[in-house]
Amino acid sequence: MLTRRNFVSMACAPGLARAARRRKPNLLYLLADDHAGYVLGADGNRMAQTPNLDRLAGEGVRFAGHYCNSPVCTPSRQSFFTSLMPHAAGVTVLGTALRDDRPTLARQLSASGYRTAVIGKMHFNAPGRAGLHGFDVARTEDVVQKEWSAWAGPHADWGEVRTKPAWRPFRDPARIWLNADKLPYPRAYAQMKGTWVAQQAAAFLAEHRSDPFALWVSFTEPHSPFDFPVEARNDFDPARFTPPTVGPEDGRQIPLIFRELSNSDKQGIIAAYYSSVRYLDRNIGVVLDALRRLDLENDTLVVYMADHGYCLGQHGRFEKHCSYDPALRVPLIFRLPGRLRPRVVRDFTESIDVPPTIVELLGAERFAVNHGQSLVPYLKGARPARPRSSTFAEYLENEEACVRTAKWKFVHSSGRRARTDGYKTDHPTPGRIVRLYDLEADPGEFHNVAAEHPEVVRELSRAMLGRFRTTHPEAAQAPAMEDADAIEWYLRPRDAV
Repeated sequence: MLTRRNFVSMACAPGLARAARRRKPNLLYLLADDHAGYVLGADGNRMAQTPNLDRLAGEGVRFAGHYCNSPVCTPSRQSFFTSLMPHAAGVTVLGTALRDDRPTLARQLSASGYRTAVIGKMHFNAPGRAGLHGFDVARTEDVVQKEWSAWAGPHADWGEVRTKPAWRPFRDPARIWLNADKLPYPRAYAQMKGTWVAQQAAAFLAEHRSDPFALWVSFTEPHSPFDFPVEARNDFDPARFTPPTVGPEDGRQIPLIFRELSNSDKQGIIAAYYSSVRYLDRNIGVVLDALRRLDLENDTLVVYMADHGYCLGQHGRFEKHCSYDPALRVPLIFRLPGRLRPRVVRDFTESIDVPPTIVELLGAERFAVNHGQSLVPYLKGARPARPRSSTFAEYLENEEACVRTAKWKFVHSSGRRARTDGYKTDHPTPGRIVRLYDLEADPGEFHNVAAEHPEVVRELSRAMLGRFRTTHPEAAQAPAMEDADAIEWYLRPRDAV
């Protein structure tokens, strides 16, 4: 917990931290929830207010072509925690708990002598406890909620200032649970949960500055309903945002819950999201400032990333559960002053590449099974011998997967599963859907050209099938089938099994 003693210790820490520089680097792993790669100043977005993340990017290596392996929280997080594709980690739908026998990045680092801890959201779907998945200290979302609630006390009465109601997704109209009125959370900055998480992280750094530590700090922002404090309610004018144009082929795939949103609703939702990102960035700054005050900055590998992206009106959607680029491309930044030369990498990378990169940089034992590839060559100013020519993602709740190259985006969905994530369309089980987008001519992914390019569909179908066959634990039992049928055999969620 953050105490007066912690703050005094932080002020006196530099001498002790210098003595620690003979050891291997620490790890500070900063995670965001639903932070799309395009809502970042360093990515060229002039509307985004992210000075702390922009500074981190300028001091480190930013991967501008980084894609998640699943556009939903639990499968994505457990994939880049285990270095396994979601179907191999055994977590492909939102409610699945990660099995205790899975290898994890925390276990690898703990076995190498690191003090491991997490503060914040991890989507383990299990209560936080010491030892959970390799964490010596596991203050996951259930623990954080309990501790923060006791510390913060009841909400204050804000009088004439409107604040948001309780979050009731799919029960309230979408404009309410997506915060179209851009209402603040009923707290001042100092009492917000995200602020408290950042302060607890600062306290942990102060307490363990003499230990080799690996600390995960995982924020819930900017996940809907896009929380931000009362003081930030006027940060962004909704009128300054222009909702994305809906394409001519988008009508049938737009979830029903978004059909009634007005243009002003969409502007308010986008402004609320940007406000939440700004609040996230402020708390990232709190943790990074603590690292600097403690003189740990040069001894600590900082990694920043998000679990997946988010659509802010692209294709009529205000969520992530799809294969469009805004839902898949996420920020990724590595910083280790004096050892990593700042640069921007534009080659394709995937979230499963992050765990093998971290264990290699920190000299920890490597994973016995690893579906990613180390990014260390990039971090040393070079390039891997075989850089990725494509990215792969799966969303098995909709029995859907995609392969993206520089020119093409290929999406295959069985169209047979009635999805249970709340994003139903007016034709929920249309049968097999194959989509192909020419990203050079159509970067917005508006026009399906699969019928015009059957040879590309065949090539990318086989590439997709290859990823499944080389990573799926049941590949040896797969029946002999044609490419499309074989893909759909792999697309079925098997978490319960």
